[in-house]
Amino acid sequence: METNNKKGDVNWSRFGLGAENASRSRGNTSGFVDLGNEYDYGAGGHQASGANELFAEEQGDVPWWKSNFFISQPVLFGTWDGVFTSCLINIFGVIVFLRSGWIVGQAGIFCAVLIVVSTVFIALISVLSAVGICERCRIESGGVYFLLAHVLGSKFGGTIGLLYCFGQAVGCALNVLGFGETMAELFGAGDSKWVIRGTASAAVLLLSIINVAGVKWVIKLQFILLIILMLAGLDFMVGSFVHTDEENGFYGWLSGNFEENLWPVFQEGYSWFAVFGVFFPTITGILSGINMSGDLRAPSTDIPNGTLSAITTGTFMYLVFVFFLGATCTREALMTDFMIAARVSAVRFLLLAGLYVSSMSSCLGAMYGTPRVLQSISLENVIPGIGILGRGRGPNKVPLYALAVVAIVTLTFILIGEINTLAPVVTMPYLLTYACIDYSYFALAQTHDLQHQREQRFYKPKSQQTLTIETDSNDLDSLFPERTRHRTLRADSTSGSTSSPDDKTENAPIAPKPHIHSKTKNWYSNLCNRWLSLIGAVLKVVVMLLVNWVYAIACITAIFLVWLYIGTANPAVKPGLAADFHFWKWFKGVVYRCVGKRHYEYEQIVVTPVHPVLDL
Repeated sequence: METNNKKGDVNWSRFGLGAENASRSRGNTSGFVDLGNEYDYGAGGHQASGANELFAEEQGDVPWWKSNFFISQPVLFGTWDGVFTSCLINIFGVIVFLRSGWIVGQAGIFCAVLIVVSTVFIALISVLSAVGICERCRIESGGVYFLLAHVLGSKFGGTIGLLYCFGQAVGCALNVLGFGETMAELFGAGDSKWVIRGTASAAVLLLSIINVAGVKWVIKLQFILLIILMLAGLDFMVGSFVHTDEENGFYGWLSGNFEENLWPVFQEGYSWFAVFGVFFPTITGILSGINMSGDLRAPSTDIPNGTLSAITTGTFMYLVFVFFLGATCTREALMTDFMIAARVSAVRFLLLAGLYVSSMSSCLGAMYGTPRVLQSISLENVIPGIGILGRGRGPNKVPLYALAVVAIVTLTFILIGEINTLAPVVTMPYLLTYACIDYSYFALAQTHDLQHQREQRFYKPKSQQTLTIETDSNDLDSLFPERTRHRTLRADSTSGSTSSPDDKTENAPIAPKPHIHSKTKNWYSNLCNRWLSLIGAVLKVVVMLLVNWVYAIACITAIFLVWLYIGTANPAVKPGLAADFHFWKWFKGVVYRCVGKRHYEYEQIVVTPVHPVLDL
């Protein structure tokens, strides 16, 4: 504080903030953040984070590597230091290090590659659907939950958001169990399940304490964590060429193991879909870049570029582990030795460091973001009865109660499960969440077409536009307000570009801007296809049933019960942008057109031009 400042006034230049940011910060006292013009946002404009975000203070434009790590200084991330790093850390996890050899031993090299490609393809459809939503409507903080609630409504978003939180908690248990396995192996107690579970439980408690204390320094250091992961992968590739360990089943490239391990030999009752269910949780962190949308400089461009780059790099590393292990190790070693990747590596400590970083950073990120999703759901009063989870501590409103719930769920699954048994449990919530994201983009695109059709109904050529909006209005405008809205939108689009802001009077009608935009002209926009998203949604539901139909039915039943409870206890929830689109009505129209029957999009109403005289 300077002595010449007024009481309560901050010298913003000390924090790297200009006068414009300072005035905005002093002027905004409502707790809400102006996200700016929707069209600017669709073009990749800056988005500020809300009051519930990671950095609740005013934000500057200082890069993260220039910030002080010991001061709670706000920072905005970009494509590479934010989205790419966060996504790659979350998709390059313990399954790759600990179960790649087992997957190759069960499925063979050919089917293992098919599993990797299928997993990436399924996740890629959801990524493109999420990217399409981000570029076609205004996105605020909240990540996956906000996408679903904003498009499909709070009722649907709250239901799937709760399922997503459950999957994140079980995924956290999966990651720390991998950490416990390596620690137990390191101290010679790898055969003791309770040592593994005890180590994992201690890690969860430690991470919970760190989350309460603050994890900003961990997020700022995630670039260093990514370097460790990349060095671990490079160490694995170099080790396969420079040495062998025949005693543990690692014979090198000239051993002829590639032909022997090419085809599948499923054992212990496993099948292709069961092995797929074990590998699929690897890719579940691909949407972590969307979850940090409030901390990005330009979310609409950073999210697509960073996420697609991360999934490309991750796919390359998956295939490297599959080919290198299958070509250099015996099938018996791949099936029985979960640490075979460490034996192949040139420097064992470096690969173990990558394993520790991947497991702990993924769990730490899940335990940081998941309680805040629960807090958001409870604060919006979407699900009655969980209002206590919205309480927070401190200026950043740390959700202690929500964190306790997530930690309890994580500890429960640590005590009752193992990596191979928890992986299918994690797969189900994520597959269903991704299917809903795919359907969200399809419904959003269909709703945009419906709105465009309505605008065409009320459009008049310029030769007929001789009357103003005031004189053209009649009683039907009172009964159907959308007539005025669509006519105003059309008039604004045809004449608004030629008129200056000074020509608009104070009492002139203001045209509301549409909530759903057309596709932008970025390089990835053509990859976002509504029909591909619809196929992806159906495909994910089918895969759920094939992986484990018992888990799938249980998951769908739980979702239906929560959805029914919200509709009964809280029927007045906010509808989404796609509320005008009804899937079964659209499907019925498609079937009618296929069989040659006429189908009307609107009800055919006959209105008499003159009201009949009624005798009273």
